[in-house]
Amino acid sequence: MKTWIKVLLSLAVVGVLAAIAVYFFVYNKPHVNYEKAEPEITIRADDLFFEFVSNPEEAGQKYNGKVLQITGMLDDIESSEEMTFAVFAFSEGMFGKEGVRCSMLNAHAKELKSTNVGVELTIKGYCTGFTGTDVILEHGSIIE
Repeated sequence: MKTWIKVLLSLAVVGVLAAIAVYFFVYNKPHVNYEKAEPEITIRADDLFFEFVSNPEEAGQKYNGKVLQITGMLDDIESSEEMTFAVFAFSEGMFGKEGVRCSMLNAHAKELKSTNVGVELTIKGYCTGFTGTDVILEHGSIIE
């Protein structure tokens, strides 16, 4: 009987230590500051889009999960209540413009809204993938 109590107590101690480790190393992990992150790859927006169109799997392995710095002609600015997107369009699809869409950080959304469409713009963002029509970047910031 005493052996079972010792086993249960040691399992309980291991469980509590595991829960504490998960809290400190996983749950409480600091967030990445994408505005200050160094870009891993610098590329033109049209080159990025056409790489994904020609070979989505290979381009996904190369760019997904990385901070990219893209430069291109700003084609449109889309806004909703909470999000602002910079759109670099390179073709017209069944559902509208296709290209690179970058959701902006709140600190850069106002600056983007005051930017004229049709200007050359450099944006840094985190690449999350290709939807079949658009390359998606998140946490975008305008590079001066």
